[in-house]
Formats: sequence, C-alpha cells, structure tokens
Amino acid sequence: MEDSRRSAAAQFYMDDVGVKEKPNYNKVVSLLNEATMCPDPQIKTELLTRVKDLVLNKESTLLKNFIDEILAFQTDRNAEVRKFVVAFIEDAIKKDCEILPQVIVNIQMLLEDRTPQVQKRVVQCITQLYRIVLMWLARASTISDEMQMVWSVTTNMKGFIINMVDSENDGLRTQIVKFLEMLVLLQTYPEADSLRRNNDFSLEDIPLTLKVARRRKLEEEAMTVFDLMIKFHGSHHISSANLMACMGSLTTIAKLRPLFMGKVVAALETLHMNLPPTLSTSQVNSVRKHLKMQLLNLLRHPASSEYHTNITTLLTDLGATTHEVMKAFPKLDEIKKRTKKSNSDVPSKKVRLEEPQPISESAIDITEAFIIERLSPELAANLVITGMASLPDTMPAVFSATYTPIAAAGTQGQIKHVARLLATQLNAAGLGPGASIAKSQKIQVRSSLIEDEDEESAPATVASIPIDDGMDEDVNASKVPAKPLKLEMFSLTQDVRESLQVSAIQRVLKAEKSAITGGVSNVRTKLISTIASSFGEKVRSAILEFILADLKNQINLALSWAYEEYSFLQGFTKRAPNQLEENLNFDKHYDNYVCTLINAVINNKEMKDREAILKRVCLEVPLITDDITALLKEICTKEVFGLNIIYNLVLMRPPKQLAFLSILLENTSHQDSDIREAAINHVVELYSKDDMKSHIEEHAIFYFVFLKAPTPPKILFGVERGRPQVSAVWTDDAVKACLYLYLALLPIKQELIHELARVYIQTVADVKRTILRVVENPVRTMGMDSPELLKLVEECPKGSETLVTRLIHILTDKSAPSMELVARVRELYHTRVSDVRFLIPVLNGLTKNEIIAALPKLIKLNPIVVKEVFNRLLGSSNEVGAYSSPITPSELLIALHTIDPTKCELKTVIKATSLCFSDKQAYTQEVLAVVMQHLMEVTPLPTLLMRTVIQALSLYPRLIGFVMNILQRLILKQVWRQKKVWEGFIKCCQRAQPHSYQVLLQLPAQQLIDVFREAPDMKKPLLDHIMEFTENQRAHIPQNIMDILLGPSSPVHNEFHIKEEPLSPPQAPELTIDMKEEAEDIPRIFSEPAPPGLD
Repeated sequence: MEDSRRSAAAQFYMDDVGVKEKPNYNKVVSLLNEATMCPDPQIKTELLTRVKDLVLNKESTLLKNFIDEILAFQTDRNAEVRKFVVAFIEDAIKKDCEILPQVIVNIQMLLEDRTPQVQKRVVQCITQLYRIVLMWLARASTISDEMQMVWSVTTNMKGFIINMVDSENDGLRTQIVKFLEMLVLLQTYPEADSLRRNNDFSLEDIPLTLKVARRRKLEEEAMTVFDLMIKFHGSHHISSANLMACMGSLTTIAKLRPLFMGKVVAALETLHMNLPPTLSTSQVNSVRKHLKMQLLNLLRHPASSEYHTNITTLLTDLGATTHEVMKAFPKLDEIKKRTKKSNSDVPSKKVRLEEPQPISESAIDITEAFIIERLSPELAANLVITGMASLPDTMPAVFSATYTPIAAAGTQGQIKHVARLLATQLNAAGLGPGASIAKSQKIQVRSSLIEDEDEESAPATVASIPIDDGMDEDVNASKVPAKPLKLEMFSLTQDVRESLQVSAIQRVLKAEKSAITGGVSNVRTKLISTIASSFGEKVRSAILEFILADLKNQINLALSWAYEEYSFLQGFTKRAPNQLEENLNFDKHYDNYVCTLINAVINNKEMKDREAILKRVCLEVPLITDDITALLKEICTKEVFGLNIIYNLVLMRPPKQLAFLSILLENTSHQDSDIREAAINHVVELYSKDDMKSHIEEHAIFYFVFLKAPTPPKILFGVERGRPQVSAVWTDDAVKACLYLYLALLPIKQELIHELARVYIQTVADVKRTILRVVENPVRTMGMDSPELLKLVEECPKGSETLVTRLIHILTDKSAPSMELVARVRELYHTRVSDVRFLIPVLNGLTKNEIIAALPKLIKLNPIVVKEVFNRLLGSSNEVGAYSSPITPSELLIALHTIDPTKCELKTVIKATSLCFSDKQAYTQEVLAVVMQHLMEVTPLPTLLMRTVIQALSLYPRLIGFVMNILQRLILKQVWRQKKVWEGFIKCCQRAQPHSYQVLLQLPAQQLIDVFREAPDMKKPLLDHIMEFTENQRAHIPQNIMDILLGPSSPVHNEFHIKEEPLSPPQAPELTIDMKEEAEDIPRIFSEPAPPGLD
C-alpha cells in the first residue's frame, strides 16, 4: 500500500536499488516531509541542507529522483529557503550538467523574484552557470532541442540581468558588474600575453560549427557589454561600492584581455578628473586609493607599455611616490620580448573584432593632437578665467580632500596629460574632430562585420545541409505562376470557419515550447492576445480555457489579453466594422474577462499560490472597474487574502484609493475575527500616511459615536458584515464592532482617549461594561507615561469615574505606578472625587501615612475589593510582587488594630484582620510576634489585641512561650481595667492550659476570683496543678490565693469538666467583641491578644 502511493520514478528507484541504499532513500523522504511541514525557516533550511548533502555528496544517484521535490521549495515564503534552492541548483549543475534542461526554467523564475537578496544569489549562480552552459554546448556532438531550449532561456536571462544594471539595490548592482565581467572574458579571445586562469574557457574554445552560439555574435555582444561597463563606470550617480567593483572588473579585463587596455586606461583617466559628486569625503578617499592600486596593477602588466606615460602621470596626481611607480614597472626584458613578439606575430586564427578598439583610441588621439596644437598659455588662461564663473563660492570638501599639487606643471608631459584628459571628455560628449571620424569608422566596421558574418555562415550552411538532386526542378516548378484564388469558389459556413479558427489557435497555443526555443515567446503572446480580443466567442472561449487550465504559468498571456481589451475599451485600438455589427456589447468584454479571471482564482480552492496570482492580476491589469471593485469587495468578506490584495491596491492605485480604503474600513467591524484583524492591521499601517489619516480617523469616530444611541444602527448588520440577524439591543458583539478600529488607533493617536471618556458618559450600562472590558490592551500599550492619559486622570469628566478608575487599574496591574500618575490621582482624590476606590491602583505609590489614613474607608468596600487592596499592599499577587510596598505587613496589621472606632465598625475591622491572617506567606510567626509586641505598648490596649493573640497562637502553636510572656506583662498593665481585653485575657488562659496556670497564679486574688467566675472549669485543673508542687514550692504561693482555691467557696470538683488539651480558638465570627467606652487609662506595657467577640 505504501509503495502504491509513491511516484513512478520513486517506485522504479526502489525496485532498482539494493537493500543497503534504501536507508538513504527513506532518510531523504523523511527529511523532505519534515521540511515541508516545518514552519521555522531556519530549521527548514537545515533539513534541506542535509537532503542536499545526501543527494549530491553521499549518494548522487538520488539526485534525479528528488530534484523536483527540492525545486518545489522555490515558492517558499521565506527568502532564505529560496536562496537555498538557488545554491542547490548551482551545485547540482556543477555535479551533473545534464540536468540543465530540467532546472533552467526554475532559475529563470527565481531571477524574477521580488526579494533583492534572492535575485543577487541568482545572479551569482548564473555567473557560474553561463560558463557551464557554453562548455556543455561546445562539447556536444549534436545540438538537441533541449540544448536549444536551454541556450534560449540562458540568453533571455542574460538580457534580463544586463537590463537590471540600474537596479535600486546596491549589492545587486555589484553582482551584476561581476556578471558583465564574466561575459566579456568568456566571449572574447585571449591574447598571447594574457594572464591565464585555471581551467580557462574563452571564445576560441567554441567550435566554428556551433550554430546556436556564433562566435561573431558573441564577440559583438561582449564589445557592447564592455561599452556598457565603461558607461556605468562613468555614471555621475554611481555608489562608491559599485564604482570600486566596476574599477576592479575593468582592470581584470584589461589584464586578461590586453585588447581593452587602452579603453580601460582612458576610463580611469576620466574617472580621476570626474569623480561622482554624490560621494562623501571618506568615500572619495577610498575610491582614489582603490584607483591608485588598480593603476599600479595595470602598470605591472607588460601590455601597458604603450600607456606608461598616462598611467605614471595619473599615479603622480594620486600621490604615488617615485619608488612605488618604479617598483611597479615591468622588467625591460618583458617589454622587449612583447614588442618583438607583436611585430613578428602572424594571425593564425580567424580575424577577430579588433577594429572597434582603434576607433575609440584614434578618436581620442586625434582630439588630443588637436588640443595640443592649440593649448597655448593664453588659451589655458582664458579657459581658467571662463571656468571661474562656474566655480562655487566655497571650495568643496571633496576637492580639498582629494587635491594633490601638480609636481611637473608646465612640462611637456603635463601638457600632454591635460590635453588627453580634455580629449577624453570631449570624445565622450561627441565633440571634437575625432568624434565625427569615429562615427564614420563605426559605420564602416559595422558593414564589414555583416559581410564577415555572411562569409562565415555560408560555408557552414552548405556543409551541413544535404542538397537534393530534385531541388532544382522543385524550384523551377515553384516559379510557375499560380492561378489566382477566388474566395467565392470556397465559400465556408459560419460553423466551419469558426471550427478552423479554433483549430488554428489551438495549434498556436500548443506551440509554447517551440516559441520559447525560437526566442519568439513575446511575439506569440502578442498574437494570441490580439486574436482573443478580436475574434468570436468560440475562439475567445478556447483561449480562455487554455489560460485557466494553468493560470499560474499563463499569467503573462492573461495580462496581455487584458491590455488588448483595454486598448479597445479606451479607443486606442479600433475594432473592425464587422465586429461592431456582430457584437453590440463589446464594451463589456474587458469587465467580463477580468471578472472571469478573478472568479476562476477564487473558486479554485486547490490552486497553489492563489493569493499571489490574484494579487498580480489585480495590480497589473490596466483598469479596475466598478464591477471588479464590487467583486473584490465580496471576496474580502469571505477570504483574508482579499484584504491583502485590497491593501496593495490602496497603495498602488491612487485614482481609486479611497474606494479601496473604504472596503478595508468596512471590514474592520466584521464579525469574523480573522477578516477583522487583517483589515485592522492594514488600516493601522495606512494610518501613518498623511493623505489617508483623516479618512481613517473619521470612520473610526463615526462608528464609535454609534454607542451613544439607545439601539445599535442597522449598518452594523448584514451578511457582508458577518451578522445576518439584526439586533434591537446592544449586544457585546455589536458594541465591539464599533470599538475595534477606534481602540486600534488609540495607542497611535492618544488624543482619542478624551473622546472615549465623553462618549462613555452618554452610553447605557451594557455598553459601559463592554468598554471597560475591551479597553485594556490599547491602554496598556499607551502606558502610564502617556501625557493624554495623565491629562484624562487629572480632568476626569463627571460620569467617567468608573472608566478612569479602570484605566488606572490597567496601568498599575503589572507595574508600579509612576510618580506623575500618583500625583494626579492624589490631587483628584483630595479636590474633586473623594471615592477611595481611585486610590487602590496607586496604593503602592502613596506614603505610609496616606495609606493608614485611607484604611477605614478601604476596608468598608466589597470584600473582594478589600482582598485586592491587601494583595497590592502585601505583594501577594504575582503581578505586583515585583515591587515593594510602602507599608510592611506588620505595620498594616497594627494600623488595623488602631483604627478609630468612630470611623469604622469593629466587625469591619475584624473581617479585615481575618484577611491578613489568611495570608500566611506575609504573616509568619515572626511578623505576628512583632505585631503583638508593638500592640502591647499601645495605650489604651487595642480592643482586638487578645483576639489577635488567640489567632496567632492557633496558627503557630510554637508561639506559646511568647504568648505566656505577653499574658504576664498584661497583668503588670492591669489588663482587668479594660473589660473587653480582660475577657479576651481569660479566654486566652482557657485555651492555653496548662501553660497559663503559672500566669493565673500571678493574678491578684480579686482578679483570680473573676477568672473562676467567668471560667469555673479552670479552678480544679489549677488546684490539681498546685497540688503537684512540693511543699517548698507551695510555700511561695500567697495564702489568699490558696484560700480561693481551697476555701468553702470552691466549687465541687465533680462540677468541673476539665480537658487535658488546650482548646483551639473558635472561628472568626465567634470572636466578636462588644464595643463600649473604657474610662480608665492603663499604663503602657506589652500588648496582648484581643478578647473574644460579643456573645
């Protein structure tokens, strides 16, 4: 079953290979599957690199099985993956050039990639590939159709790259210069003294019998490319990187092809005197340094002997020392040897294109001689005076940085150098006596080239085409005049005519490969599109069916047809009279055709690159009509990629910009989250453009103001909005629909926050709740340092208090409040809005005294809110735990105990202290010990002291010793003077048995009687405890205490119910205390637990 799912090639491979080879095959399959499913481009590239290593290095027999699968990644969204595919193709061709027919079209497609980095990598690849293709053709015994196709595509790519020399990308231009260098070297002949490279290949290696690549044509092309490089080298707006790259390439060409030495030296001379004005000072210095290095390299070459004067003069101007110049001079023996060889050489090969070289040189030489004859001191002075009128007021920084004094001014050599520089510039401008001579010579050379081409091709043609003996008879027979054809003799019916037309056009459609091979694909496209727009419905249908069958590859033909229809629509092309009679609705052809293309893409869910194809159709058709706009608007409500296309149309189609922008704006309130978010993202990107900002803002406010209405408007509903059912009341979705775009713009234009507050005041309760819920993200993005947010907090319009509070909560939820925010909230609280809830978000920014002052109001709030307050103050929640609180846990609990009873009920304080005790992380036994010790020193003793002591003992039984110490100190403070605290004291003694017996024995007699009156069950256990003492120990107990324990007033023993273990404290609700005023003052001693609550 698994084998049946494999391709035929894969199955054949699996049958053919041995068992040992299958693991690599399976590994490649596994890696390709992982790469296909992997979303991470880096991991995907690593997986593909492993595949490349397997199929190219470890087991090259796998290459042909998996090359198509690897090439499929050339459409990947990530540029790095596409660059990998280019590198793979390059390495694969170097491994096996027989796969060229299979991959050459893929390289051509990648060359048209819109990412400059990918294009740069493709140009690097083609720089290597072009040489391989020529070698492949040169070594072939016969040229097949596949080889012709490869050469045709390669030639097209060559032209495409040459046309890209003016690309906007600097790095791409540099790589194109390297490509042009390769072309010139590959398509010219080497000289006897040319430097040689390993495995070199040049024009002399191409057979004369090779018809697809003629030597003469290739050499002509090389000359044209070299002239293009010279022109690019002298461009006024060339960058420093491109200039130095081009300089290096020209020097390399001169060294490897001395034929061009003169032109290269002349180009460097021109550059020296005409540096591009766009270069900075540092760039000029770099260029001059590079120019000096290249001139020294040329000087070392024996072929430069004729130009030593020019080169040495330039080097002197560039600051080269005499030692540097002399060191670079070639040896005298080499110069003599070359001179002797050039004089004795007899051309043994085919005459080359050497005529154009002397043309340019002789033109410069003629103009130079003309100038030298007339360059007198008086003329030089007049030229200087005339030129001074064009000088700037201040010396340019570039000139001052690059100027070097003339070492040999006035000498004959310097005069000749100046004359040559002037001659070079005049000749480049087409002026001077040498220019007209050069033009006439070029015409003569061109005609001689044509004659040479004819002479070269004629013998080859005769030798390669066999002559039939009967050919002369056929030729003579063909000269017999034919009988004139009369159409009336062959009248055809309409159906037959249409059938013949369809058959003819189908043959043209199927001849695509032949057209590409012949280099006439553009002509074929023009022919088909003209026929499609001019002929009847059946022909149109046949062509349309052909296009739609493979729209991805026929997109150029589809667009060409659209332009033909547009020409008819606008009247640029006139229809034939019979067309006007046959079809009265031809004005609708353009609309119908483009809509058909768009619908075909939309309805074909299985089409790969649907978005890219539809995007290209919409961006490249000449006109977007109302019908097309309506169709695109409908797409946007169903598919996200429709919005992406509309976004591009907004940018690329200014005449209908507002119409497309309106489509995006309408979908910002769509019910579908994917469509809505895509629309909002595009609108936010467009909001940065000044010409669209006002329209976007007006739309956002227009929808936002709907919230003031008692019911939602009907504009929010409809199938196109994703809400087919109209709602009569404000629902959550309807409210959000009005808010989405407004809140997305809020972080960008923060002034909108004030309009938010004004509208919020006038909305109904349901709308208010939704606003408070969805405002979080934009407000968090704005941040608490936002001037507009601070201004809103400061002003706080009446009725917007809940909104402002919510905003402050959001800002301080995960970070400490800023000083500016705290200051404004504090001012608002003290002057205008006394609602303590305003303080909650900024509690951690307030001082300790401010927090303590606000506690009575804070703990009266909802228990959930109080819990949040304590979380903020104690740092209990994860969000606020990162910053410190102005009040410690012990200070907070102490402050709760000392709250004025007139400001807050005791029950409320008890609930607040219970919340504190529930946070065991903050209130450890050490913290509670500090609290109890501090409360002991408060005068009068806090009412809830003993309750806190009891709860602390219940939570941490180890505090029993500390609690006993507190009880003893309370006796010293005469705790019985405060009734509620005294009751708590007794309760604590009850629960702390038997540890509290020693404390009871320290009480005065009267107070001990009170204890037994309140807790009679403690008397017998205490007596039993004393009876265990020794006589000596009992002697230390006061007699009156013993009388109380042993006297007749003692209760009968069987009336006591003694428990051996201390009781656990009751729950918080049981520990309530009646509040009554205590008139007596109690001296300051150690504090103790609060009494139990009211019974």
